[in-house]
Formats: sequence, C-alpha cells, structure tokens
Amino acid sequence: MSKIAFLFPGQGAQVVGMGQALAADVPAAAERFAEARDVLGYDLAEICFSGPPERLNSTVYSQPALFVCSLAAVEKLRRDRPDVVDGVAGCAGLSLGEYTALVFAGAMSFADGLRVVKCRGEAMQAAADASSSGMVSVLGIEPDVLEKLCDESRQPGEVLQIANYLCPGNLVCSGHQASCEELTRRATAAGAMKVIPLTVAGAFHTPVMASAVERLGAALADCEIKPPRLPVVSNVDAEVHTDPEELRSLLMQQVVNPVRWETSMRRMLADGFNLYYEVGPGKVLRGLLKRIERKIPCEGVLDE
Repeated sequence: MSKIAFLFPGQGAQVVGMGQALAADVPAAAERFAEARDVLGYDLAEICFSGPPERLNSTVYSQPALFVCSLAAVEKLRRDRPDVVDGVAGCAGLSLGEYTALVFAGAMSFADGLRVVKCRGEAMQAAADASSSGMVSVLGIEPDVLEKLCDESRQPGEVLQIANYLCPGNLVCSGHQASCEELTRRATAAGAMKVIPLTVAGAFHTPVMASAVERLGAALADCEIKPPRLPVVSNVDAEVHTDPEELRSLLMQQVVNPVRWETSMRRMLADGFNLYYEVGPGKVLRGLLKRIERKIPCEGVLDE
C-alpha cells in the first residue's frame, strides 16, 4: 500500500507563465490567485502569467508566486485525484516550500501564510541588498571536502558555508561575493564536475540574512499557528515538529541555517513514504529524489 507525501518547491522553480493554464482550467485555483490579490494588494497572477522574468525572479515576488501557484496546484489535484489529496500522510517543502507545506497541513491559513511569505521575501531581499553576496552550486564534491574548501576560500570578515544539502553530489554554498568567487576557483581546481554561480539576490541560509530574522519574527508572531494535521519535515533539522512555538522558531532559524533536504528525504523514506508528488512548478524535487533513491516514484502535478 502506498504511503503518500507531497513535496513543495522552493525559490528557483518559478517560470513566466506558471499557473496560467491552471487558473483557466480549475476554478478553485483561480480563487487562490484572486485571494492572493486581496492579501498582497497587487495582481500576483499577472506577474506569474506575463512576467517580465526579471520581476518574477525578484525574491519579493518569486516567493509569494511559488507559494500561491503550488497551493493552486493542490486544487487541481483535489479536483482530478481527490483520493491522492485525501491520502497524503506527510509533506515537506524546500526552503520557501516549507511554508506551503505547513499551510497544506493546516498549521497556517492561506492568507496568514501568504502574509508571512510576503514579509519573508521582502526581508530577505533587503538583507541581500545590504551586502554583495550570492550562491554557488557545486556538483561532484563530497560535503567534508567542500567544507574545507569553504574554510580555505572564506575572505577575512566574510561568510561562506554550505547552504543547501540537496542530494549526493549536489551542494550549494552561500556567502559574500569575493568568497564565492574564490570558492569557484578552488572547487574547479579540486575537480568539481560543475561550479555554477546562481542567479539569486544574495547568500540565503547563512548569517548574511540575519537582519531578515527580526522582521520575519514579527510577522510570524502575528500569525496564528496550529499543530499541523500531517507530519511536516523541517528543513533545519529534518525532524517533525508539532508545537506552534517550535515551528515559529524553526522558520526563523531556517533563514540563516542550511537546508537539510537530503536528510529530510531520507527521514521520509525511513518513515515508509513510498509515493511522492511534486506539487508546484518545475521538476527539481523529482530530480533530487531520484538521486537519493532511484526506485521511489515521484509524480508532477503542474507540468505546463
């Protein structure tokens, strides 16, 4: 018998046009975009459907956009496969996707979750604007070797650390720009398959984002959080938490701590989850899961 889990994507999965066919075809999905307009005070659907790309890719807009589009995708699945939605036994989300997972699991309302995500995107963008920083994807190097390379590449007074443990051979480092550039040189020389600077606003999931924590904490304090009705695996420690105050604390910690995605997936596999759905734009999470456990199926919901 299948034990079903939903996986919700994070920033980077956005693409202009996402959700347009969904909103046209599924009335409940269109209602999500309409409610988002009321909460945000601007037409998020227009940004998702028409861009331009540089606007959608801005942290301020991409985080609410992915949150809403992924929950709209739930409505498509609810219409087409209600048995799947009713059968979900747990979920997880990559970075921003953890908020989507918590809303799906009933820990926050859609409107409250969107307000917090809006604040999160704005606060993280402001923290990124305060210093020159970025992220670098490093393929084909073991974590302990990459940690050493980070130590060797880190410039005086700067931050550089592994920020995303995604799957075997796929790690992302975050830090100040000069340190990232030095890491790119050293990792290439050390035999990395690829070293790819990412097009992001700044060094997410590191102390560079510390100034965002206070603003996010204030938004979370105003948000009613309930114990989730389903297990939601935390990015911070790959554990399941039910206490609302713990959830608030972990969501604040998540901004400045690494995302333990591979460990989270291994936790879910160990808990017996054997059928996964990537609920939202893109195919990234399916690819990561395939690298972690090749035989486990993961289906897409929003392949537009």
